[in-house]
Amino acid sequence: MQETRQNKIARLLQKELSLIFQTQTRMMPGVMVSVTRVRVSPDLGICTAYLSVFPSEKGEEILANINKNGKTIRYELGNRVHNQLRIIPELRFYIDDSLDYIERIDELLKK
Repeated sequence: MQETRQNKIARLLQKELSLIFQTQTRMMPGVMVSVTRVRVSPDLGICTAYLSVFPSEKGEEILANINKNGKTIRYELGNRVHNQLRIIPELRFYIDDSLDYIERIDELLKK
């Protein structure tokens, strides 16, 4: 039962975070941030979001900027989901480098 609720909340947060990042990155031409995966802790207090950044060279810079503005992002997320959630979880962001890893494996297999 708890797992089902976690998955529903994770999907909701992923959708809303992706919309937030979509509006934020419109101001930065040539950069795209997508939320690839979201995990929520069992007590629903911590949300871990994995982000894919294009171009990947700017990943660390974008992640540092997102972490610096974490409170603003959490506030905007709270405004969007305040009817569905009682407590807005603490946000943690990480770079999802699985696409770079797959690309590297493909390069090695082609050699």
